[in-house]
Amino acid sequence: MSEQPTTEKVEKKKVILSAIQPSGTITLGNYLGALRNWVKLQDDYNCIFAIADLHAITVRQDPQKFRQNILNAYALLLACGIDPEKSPVFIQSHVHTHAELAWLLNCYTQFGELSRMTQFKDKSQKYANNVNAGLFTYPILMAADILLYQADMVPVGADQKQHLELARNIADRFNSIYGKTFKSPEPYISRSGARVMSLQDPAKKMSKSDENVNSWVAVLDKPETVMKKFKRAVTDSDAVVKIGEGKDGINNLIGILSAVTGKTAEEIEFEFEGKGYGDFKTAVGEAVVEELKPIQNRFNDFINHKDYLEEQYKKGAEFALRISQRTLDKAMKKIGFIAK
Repeated sequence: MSEQPTTEKVEKKKVILSAIQPSGTITLGNYLGALRNWVKLQDDYNCIFAIADLHAITVRQDPQKFRQNILNAYALLLACGIDPEKSPVFIQSHVHTHAELAWLLNCYTQFGELSRMTQFKDKSQKYANNVNAGLFTYPILMAADILLYQADMVPVGADQKQHLELARNIADRFNSIYGKTFKSPEPYISRSGARVMSLQDPAKKMSKSDENVNSWVAVLDKPETVMKKFKRAVTDSDAVVKIGEGKDGINNLIGILSAVTGKTAEEIEFEFEGKGYGDFKTAVGEAVVEELKPIQNRFNDFINHKDYLEEQYKKGAEFALRISQRTLDKAMKKIGFIAK
């Protein structure tokens, strides 16, 4: 096995940092929209990946289930194609610098900035019985995650742009007071990421938080479950497999089939000319099953070799700590703390 990337190597290429929460479920939308592109980024950038478990506790977690979700998320990242020999993959809570820098950055973030975060407003309504301080300040922890590694770019979706802008504002503010300390990261927006919509309400994005389980497909769903969900997918009364206005359901299914097969929308339309929606939905389901099968096989292999997972997340954490400690020490020195 090769060595973990050295500090020197990380500084030669542009650095991209990506993190995912251990929610217990990664959807087809997460995979086609983000994770599959993360795999491709490893060839052109120095990528650092994290399981953002500290972020997950703004919502109450069952301890035993939470531990398993963290391990599952780690194994699933590897199963999707993240190579820990190319790109360090670590568990956020194993690297103490994240929480430490987050506290420092709390003191350089304005209350008004946090109060404008739309996700805080949304989650406050969803979890009205537990509107805790962490729910309010977690964008600062996200900023610490990014700034610790002097990330040049961060892959973001539309719902994360506001958080990245806050990280940039914090970095710029700190730098204006103390001199150059943090890189101000740019968004990395992939042109190839598929935007996968709900199978039951194709006007909105596929999300595991949707109460209707038939609206989303999990990467680890069994083949029969995947097929059932696609056969129940909402379409329209037109019965023509063709991209068009007012055909959100069919547009979504064509997009999914295109993403997993590499066929263009025009090729798909030609292939299913004269065929009904039943045949088409079955074909989409079968293509997704084939796409997910090797991921599921690799996941099962990884999750049954916990010693390998432990070896990798420990190596990842050691690497992450070396990089991030340097940034934290620099920031603390600039503020005026006495070095250890």
